[in-house]
Amino acid sequence: MDYTPTPSVVPANPFDAEADAAALRGAMKGFGTDEQAIIDILTARSNAQRQQIKEQFLREYGRDLIDDLKSELGGKFEDVIIALMMPPVEYLCKQLHKAMAGMGTDESTLVEILCTKSNEEMSEIVKCYEDMYDRPLAEHLCSETGGHFRRLLTLIITGVRDPVGTVDPEKAREQAEQLYNAGEAKLGTDEEVFNRILAHGSFAQLRLVFDEYKELSGQTLEQAIKHEMSGEMHEAMMAIVECVQSPPAFFANRLYNAMSGAGTDDTTLIRIIVSRSEIDLLNIKEEFERIYNRTLVSAIKSETSGDYKRALCALIGGA
Repeated sequence: MDYTPTPSVVPANPFDAEADAAALRGAMKGFGTDEQAIIDILTARSNAQRQQIKEQFLREYGRDLIDDLKSELGGKFEDVIIALMMPPVEYLCKQLHKAMAGMGTDESTLVEILCTKSNEEMSEIVKCYEDMYDRPLAEHLCSETGGHFRRLLTLIITGVRDPVGTVDPEKAREQAEQLYNAGEAKLGTDEEVFNRILAHGSFAQLRLVFDEYKELSGQTLEQAIKHEMSGEMHEAMMAIVECVQSPPAFFANRLYNAMSGAGTDDTTLIRIIVSRSEIDLLNIKEEFERIYNRTLVSAIKSETSGDYKRALCALIGGA
């Protein structure tokens, strides 16, 4: 699916970092905090503009804006605002680190962040991760994952994917056959073949491969993956397939799952809304409504409350 990414947050124009810094200082100074003023300013500026406000705040008041926000806010609302204040690549690195810290590993978060990125985005993440944690991302991943799943993630983070737009129809037919022979046509599954093709092909190439696969097998590659794989390997393969077909639908499904069932997966909710707000959150919002027949805003309003709810709704343009 070729789509035009449409962000929900765009740079404010006109923009005055000095006025915004003064307004934020006023919102946090003295008794009580004006949370609405914080929401109005920070959800309506681009990340680059927020960094300028942060610099201005330090110059003008000799204070760290993030520290001030942390001392004034709390709970999930604080999580949203602090996420907005971090440069996007640093925020994703922090999320990856958190997914691998402590006991157990949150494979689902690793899949969501790593399996959806282009080579360029991936190389930024790899560099930033090592700068932030003084440890190569590949090494940390290898210590936390295993088997074919580890191999797939390693391929992805080393940036082996062909450049955007690279297509070879002849090769797509061969690759569809290789996938068929590695899965449906044999007893057991040769995951190495799936890894190699799905980690290397450009998204445009993989779309051709999926079409050829359907032609050859009579069923979609998703159906084959459901039969052939389980656990995190299944989740990672499905993430790649869904992102190749429609990134907005992939993220819409993730948002829905974060809000369905008992309790809300707030971390995923915040991460997707913040990290996609300047990329394609309006497309995700449209897909959510198309797939689930309800608006994203109404779903969020039923799962969240207070300033947390207001901040998320402001980011998706439905305050």
